[in-house]
Amino acid sequence: MSTRRLSLLAAFGLLATTAAWGSTFFLIRDLLDRVPTLDFLAVRFAIAGLVMLAVAPRALSRLSPTTRRRAVVLGVLYGVAQILQTAGLAHTAASVSGFITGMYVVATPLFAALILRTRLTPWVWGAVALAAAGLGVLTLDGFSIGYGEAITLVASMIYALHIVGLGAWSTPSEALGMSVLQLLVIAAICWIATAPDGVVLPSTSRDWWSVLYMALVAGALALLTQTWAQAHLSPTTSAIVMSMEPVFAALFAVTLGSEAPTARMAVGGLMVVGAMLLVVAPTDRRGRGEPLDGQVQHLAV
Repeated sequence: MSTRRLSLLAAFGLLATTAAWGSTFFLIRDLLDRVPTLDFLAVRFAIAGLVMLAVAPRALSRLSPTTRRRAVVLGVLYGVAQILQTAGLAHTAASVSGFITGMYVVATPLFAALILRTRLTPWVWGAVALAAAGLGVLTLDGFSIGYGEAITLVASMIYALHIVGLGAWSTPSEALGMSVLQLLVIAAICWIATAPDGVVLPSTSRDWWSVLYMALVAGALALLTQTWAQAHLSPTTSAIVMSMEPVFAALFAVTLGSEAPTARMAVGGLMVVGAMLLVVAPTDRRGRGEPLDGQVQHLAV
C-alpha cells in the first residue's frame, strides 16, 4: 500500500475514532445523573485496559523498555487531562468546556513547532484557525473566565501534549502494546483519584451496557486506532481531524437524542469539516499545505 493511501486510511480511522467519541456525549449526560464522573472514568478505563490485556496478553512484553516508559508518560498525560477536564466541567457550562477543550487544535501545532521543530505552512495555520473558529460557532454561547475555565484550559494543553507525544513516539508495530499500557495507566490514575470517596458502580443493565460501549468501542478500540493512526499522521493533522468530535456529538444529539438542529450547528460544523478537508486533501505541486503523513521527529525519553 502506498504511503499516501496508508495516510488516508489513518485519517479515516482517526475520523471514525472521533465519531465514536462524539456518540458518547448523550450517553454520558444520562449516565452521570446516577454515577459520579470520576467513578465512571475509573470503571470505564479499567474495563478497557483489562479486556485489551486479556485479548493481547503478550503485547506488553513485546514493547521495548523505552516504549514502555513513553506509553506510561502518555497514559499519565491523558489520565490527568481527563480528571482536570472533569473537574472543570463541574464549574463551567458544558458548551464552554467543549470549546476550551477543543483548543488543543491550536495548541498542538504550537507544541509541535516548539518541541519537534515542525515547520507549518500558512495553509495549515489557516486550517487551524478555521477549525478553532468553527468550534467557537458550534459550542460557545457566552464565555467568562473562572476556576473551571482555567483548569479546563490546562487539560486542553495536556491533551495537545498527548497528541504531540503520540505522534512522535507511536509506531504501527507497537500500537497495540502502547494502547494497552496507556489504558492501564489511565485507569490507575482515575482509581487513585476516586478511591478516597469510594467507587459507585452502575446499578442497572442499561447503564452497564452504556459503560461497556464507552469502554470497549469509544475507549479501547478508539485509543488503539488513534495510536496506530498517529504513527502515520503529523500531530497537527491529527488534531484538526480530531476537532470533528463536537461535530459528531451535535449530529448524534440531533439524530439519537432530543436536541433540535440549529443554524449554529450547521455553520460551525461546516467550518470544522472545511478545516479537516484542507489538511486531508492532497497537496498541490507547489507543496501547499502540510503533507498528510508529515515528517515527525522523535523525542528521546
